[in-house]
Amino acid sequence: MQLAASPLEVTAAELEALLDGVREALGEPGYQKLKAAVRTLGYLAELLRERKITFEGLRELLLSGAEASTEKTQQVLKNAGIETQKKNQEPSNWQAGGKPARSGHGRHGADAYRGAKKVKVPHPSLHSGDRCPGCGKGKVYVLEVPGVLVRLVGQAPITGTVYELEKLRCNLCLEVFTAEAPAGVGEEKYDATSISMMALLKYGGGMPFYRLEGLQQKLQIPLPASTQWGIVKETAERLEPVLEELIQQAAQGEVVYNDDTGMKVLILDAPDSPERTGVFTSGIISTREGQRMALFFTGRQHAGENLADVLARRAADLAPPIQMCDALSRNLPKPLEVILGNCLAHGRRRFVKVAQNFPEQCRFVLETLAEIYHNDELTRDQAMTPEQRLAFHQTCSGPVMEKLHAWLTAQLQEKKVEPNSGLGQAISYLLNHWRELTLFLRQPKAPLDNNVCERALKKVILHRKNALFYKSQNGAQVGDLFMSLIHTCELSGANPFEYLTQLQRHASELSASPRDWLPWNYGARLSQLDTAA
Repeated sequence: MQLAASPLEVTAAELEALLDGVREALGEPGYQKLKAAVRTLGYLAELLRERKITFEGLRELLLSGAEASTEKTQQVLKNAGIETQKKNQEPSNWQAGGKPARSGHGRHGADAYRGAKKVKVPHPSLHSGDRCPGCGKGKVYVLEVPGVLVRLVGQAPITGTVYELEKLRCNLCLEVFTAEAPAGVGEEKYDATSISMMALLKYGGGMPFYRLEGLQQKLQIPLPASTQWGIVKETAERLEPVLEELIQQAAQGEVVYNDDTGMKVLILDAPDSPERTGVFTSGIISTREGQRMALFFTGRQHAGENLADVLARRAADLAPPIQMCDALSRNLPKPLEVILGNCLAHGRRRFVKVAQNFPEQCRFVLETLAEIYHNDELTRDQAMTPEQRLAFHQTCSGPVMEKLHAWLTAQLQEKKVEPNSGLGQAISYLLNHWRELTLFLRQPKAPLDNNVCERALKKVILHRKNALFYKSQNGAQVGDLFMSLIHTCELSGANPFEYLTQLQRHASELSASPRDWLPWNYGARLSQLDTAA
């Protein structure tokens, strides 16, 4: 009997040395490829050694490749070896109005640069009513639409100005006279705009403080990471009233979405329960009267527990909100009543993962769900009211979902699918949560999925990917505050840079009446202050 060869013990340093020895023979392109392969092998070995990955996760990591970058039905089925033809998905049993054309892609027009400075340039020699210099007979007049010239310039994220104030001294009494700083300069070294930019880059764009420090150093306007942290920490304390008001408004929402993702905090209080060792950042999106609000909470609590804390502020006379989440029990605010809906995209994703092994069955499910999503897109394009949307889905999507339910049931009851297979588990998931997955057929305003919350959590994931961790619970709370304000601005169409700047400049008014300083109404408050002035 042949014995298995004993494993060869090789350290990462030894492999790097071997690579350097053959670098000249391989050439630079070959050396870089082999080096990348060796480092990938070391990364996989580390994952397996510390048991940070499951077999299923390892298989997806190794085999999915670039083809898994999209979950669109056409691409998923193409990857599974099934050629599909584009169907006419217009519902046959619904009289729909004309669908507006989608705006195209390409270069941005001048109206897209809403944050740019506007400069009016008059004609140097002509005025309205002057004689036409061309024909000499008519008179010129001003057109309503001016000519437009867009110029974009580059600069450091945080720029600076050094004011050299002239000093004069009396040659007799030696008294020194110093010029005053220009009007509007202020006494603070760091302007409100610089603080807004630091917070936006860090918590809105995922740029760690040390990277901004390095960039500023290259541009010869130094800004140490420790200084950045001290500034945003102090600013967060002044902005806490608006976050508290945002939480209060979110608690009154009609539809709430929630989910969480892992986070690392180096210094954190010991857990109340020995079983609870993980740290998470929960994302909560609340919709009230068409306005969406984003909240983030980092700590040991799961998304359901954080949602329960928010809904505890809900007015007693309000009906229970619609809650959209995946089917994990930890996402439920267990002490409180909600109208529960589950994410259809989560159920669909289970079929995407097994489409390679069960192409024909998955094709039927994915194309059926694509029809449901197409119907929902029509309700948005035609700006239907919640009641019209519900009637539309009941008429057009209800029969489609009934047909899907019958097919799923038959697969298991007629033993066409092994229940423990990947396809069987995907089918069981849909059937077990069917009522929650089809809430949109019974409840106005019920969404199809939790994608809006998952997109919000990408901001957290970007921060985790670049900064790796929060140092302390206080740092996590500062991050939660700025992420909540920044993403709420994005959801409401407000400029987060301008919003954070105005909050700082009107800190006293904000503290007195935070309800007037939310991202969707602070502009009206600014207009009132300007009028009063």
